[in-house]
Amino acid sequence: MDAAPSKAPSSDAPEWRPPAGVGGYAMIGDLHTAAMIGPSGSIDWLCLPRFDSAACFAAMLGDQDNGHWSIQPRQPVVSSRREYQPDTLILQTEFNTAEGRAVLIDFMPPRDDTADLVRIVRGVEGSVDFSMLLRIRFGYGAVVPWVRHINDGIAAVAGPDAVYLRSDVQLSGQDHHTAAEFTVSAGEQVSFVLTRVDSHEEEPDPTDATEALEQTQAYWADWISTCSYRGRWEAAVKRSLITLKALTYLPTGGIVAAATTSLPEEPGGVRNWDYRYCWLRDATFALEALVSCGYTEEAAAWRHWLLRAVGGDPEKLQVLYTVDGSRRADESELDWLSGFRQSRPVRVGNAAAQQFQLDIFGEVLDTLSLARLAGITQHRERADPTAAVDSSWGLQRLLLEQVERTWREPDDGLWEIRGERRHFVHSKVMAWVAFDRVIRGAENNGLDGDLDGWRRTREEIHRQVCAQGLDPSGQHFVQSYGSQDLDAALLLIGRVGFLPWEDPRITATVRAVHERLLDPAGFVRRYLAEGDGSADGIQGSEKSFLACSFWMVDALAGIGEVDAAEALFERLLRVGNDVGLIAEECDVIGGQQWGNMPQAYSHVGLINAARRLDGAGINRGESEPIQRADRAAPSGPAG
Repeated sequence: MDAAPSKAPSSDAPEWRPPAGVGGYAMIGDLHTAAMIGPSGSIDWLCLPRFDSAACFAAMLGDQDNGHWSIQPRQPVVSSRREYQPDTLILQTEFNTAEGRAVLIDFMPPRDDTADLVRIVRGVEGSVDFSMLLRIRFGYGAVVPWVRHINDGIAAVAGPDAVYLRSDVQLSGQDHHTAAEFTVSAGEQVSFVLTRVDSHEEEPDPTDATEALEQTQAYWADWISTCSYRGRWEAAVKRSLITLKALTYLPTGGIVAAATTSLPEEPGGVRNWDYRYCWLRDATFALEALVSCGYTEEAAAWRHWLLRAVGGDPEKLQVLYTVDGSRRADESELDWLSGFRQSRPVRVGNAAAQQFQLDIFGEVLDTLSLARLAGITQHRERADPTAAVDSSWGLQRLLLEQVERTWREPDDGLWEIRGERRHFVHSKVMAWVAFDRVIRGAENNGLDGDLDGWRRTREEIHRQVCAQGLDPSGQHFVQSYGSQDLDAALLLIGRVGFLPWEDPRITATVRAVHERLLDPAGFVRRYLAEGDGSADGIQGSEKSFLACSFWMVDALAGIGEVDAAEALFERLLRVGNDVGLIAEECDVIGGQQWGNMPQAYSHVGLINAARRLDGAGINRGESEPIQRADRAAPSGPAG
């Protein structure tokens, strides 16, 4: 049933307010891009047509004049709550007022070309008066479009972008924004559909909101049905898998680190980075999470994106790439945006793309090794359909040759420091991983190469790390040669098989990180970067890094402290916001999440830690999956 006719908008519409922290945002998406929605029903961030395009709603990093789309009750809200429809990316926000109850349903149908953002308001009890306000601002909030009325809505155009809004209710223009007021009673519905096309294209056909909702529900129900995980944390793992899928650019298989840019690592700080890119080091963890939960098609697409992106001269291998594998990610600042909670600068692009980070060679070769083990890297030669061939072997050898030339040099490290290069222990360990995985591939699959020479280099790296990468007492590893600092990346040494978990140096390293890098809640900092940022060449400080905290879960389990690992994991599950999304970092004192949101690295960490604790971790070179000493691991499908 349609709602009552709309009224002329009044001047006392509810005021726009940003959420207190980044955890106030939920995400919807269409596998090309994503929108961020605050708890009051305002869409404050949306880049079209893809993740790394310029935003048309940028209030999240500025104010309402930088673009947003709000739909909220005109009466005082007595209570509200929101949730995703089960096993979907369809967000429901329920508003309760003194006069009634209504639900706002937000989603983006998975697409091929045209981007649709659908908002449906349904009355549940009584009646609720609503206000709709739309401010479209292209170019990250800087460009006010030319707006004209069409039969059932408006069209907004500026440069290459055109957006059409169609609705069941009358829309009116006011002071460079579009507004409407309407009432929904029990059983009634009002729909809004925002559609984006290139401005030179014809006006798109209308999208039926109800039909699009049914199709989107069916898509996500079908997708999540593939999940093979049946462990103790099934709900959290499924939500993380859906989030990871939502951060995937469907045309290429690339997975962005987050849907946002410049959400700060501390309020008012300068550690504000653009994460709408695909990092090579995310590849192994993401592929492991996908494969272990039954998503071999997505894992194969991620591998194929990886191979396309890194193809070419190994000397020009980058840390990160765009969703289509392009190399340009020039960093600049948007000085007209005030930043989230006045955290400036607001950056687009990421200068880390030009850094030398030795570890990424190991991560790429580890990913290809894992894919080979999972059976998703091979194709059949036409001449001999029984022969399996690794078509990427030539590229892997070229990458290894580059590691051979550069592994003795200092680098910028895993955490992309903007200070002096160092001999990072994690980087050297990943150089060892590069040789180890290629050697294994040759040995186990009859592939050609200089095995004797590779083995000698692998052993040389191992000896050097064990001689120069320990603290003066020789008990535990340190962040870089000659230092006594610690780094959460050291937790991965046992995971990648450089040394077995039971080696006393691994046990001592895990315990040292546990003692010196934990915050009061037991979450893990990447490293100590307080005060003037002297540890990494960047001003300001940061909060506890949630992906590292999941690494600690894995490491505690690895050294046999499974009860402590599970206790930490349970605490981490409580960090997520009301709809289960996890950001980059957490401030346990202030009770807020910080950094870009949602963070793929964090959700991947959750998936892999859950699998590990349930006794189904993938063997990437480390010892066998961890089980409690006093009972068998819970049953579940093999990883």
